[in-house]
Amino acid sequence: MNKIDLPDKKTTFILAITGGVSICIILLVFLSVNVVPLLPPAPFPQDVSLDPEALTAKSAIVYDPTTGRVLFAKNADDQLPLASLTKLMAAAAVLATTDQNNVVSIKASDLRPDGDWNFQVGEKWKLSQLIRFGIVASSNDAMAAAAANAGENIITAMNRTAGSLGLTHTYFLNPTGLDLDLETSGAYGSARDVAVLAAAFLKKYPDLLEATAEPSVSISSEGHVLTATSTATPLRSIPGFIGAKTGFTDLAGGNLVAAFDLEVGHPVIVAVLGSTREGRFNDVRTIIEAARNQ
Repeated sequence: MNKIDLPDKKTTFILAITGGVSICIILLVFLSVNVVPLLPPAPFPQDVSLDPEALTAKSAIVYDPTTGRVLFAKNADDQLPLASLTKLMAAAAVLATTDQNNVVSIKASDLRPDGDWNFQVGEKWKLSQLIRFGIVASSNDAMAAAAANAGENIITAMNRTAGSLGLTHTYFLNPTGLDLDLETSGAYGSARDVAVLAAAFLKKYPDLLEATAEPSVSISSEGHVLTATSTATPLRSIPGFIGAKTGFTDLAGGNLVAAFDLEVGHPVIVAVLGSTREGRFNDVRTIIEAARNQ
């Protein structure tokens, strides 16, 4: 019988090591080819990629109140007339200092700002109704009456609140935002400040801002019913719409601040200043479509 030579212990050890190294090399090559590297998740929402020149507005911003991130900006710190966006601050200041169940008697001075909403001198309305009508219908008369009921220091309270929110480009001269004359607006601020204000308003008074997403608003007192279309109606067809405040004067042009859910429970605030009456709605639609396409 022929003798079979078996490898000695040293040779066996070398073969085992060599085989083990080969297997490791094969595994490393396999992993490098087939395993997708683990990358940190992209932030949500993502920054909005949009040419600023696609907007009619002089100034615009997309603000994420959950994270405090600015997702898009166009001249976001320019100080511009606010028009009726002012009513957000007026409502917040009035509600912070006055019982919303107060009964307000309409005075002739309350009707001077506008006077076309069919309020009558001597009528009595709940403060909460006037605030609601002022926000949803953007009634200057309603907001003027509500502000007057809060006392002479309401403008001081509005400016103090602006300071507490860090709105460094914002100040108020009246509670409606109506132009004081051909050169002076009733309030000034930046798109960034407006977005922060709207986010704070949505957090504290969600029912009021969400009421603007309804097609109309009705209030009644002693058999007198007032009904008006929501000024935010053109935005109702946009998915995720929460609520908005509009503004328009000769000095301001078209202003708009709106809140949208990009996903349930995660709102973003879009503000545009210095657009046109119709262009402000087109601008916001353009911005939200770009945000959803990211």
